[in-house]
Amino acid sequence: MVWLLRRCESCMQYTLKTDLCPHCGGRVHIAHPAKYSPNDKYAMHRIAMREDRVKT
Repeated sequence: MVWLLRRCESCMQYTLKTDLCPHCGGRVHIAHPAKYSPNDKYAMHRIAMREDRVKT
């Protein structure tokens, strides 16, 4: 299933465009979180990446 709703990284506006934000021209990404799974084998890697992003 393809998620249609996107969110701009710079101005935080929601859009349906897949390449650039129509408001400011910034990059967009999927606005929905990843699907939860209790057997997530990559959870520790995602947590480590998130902590590295917060430190910088």
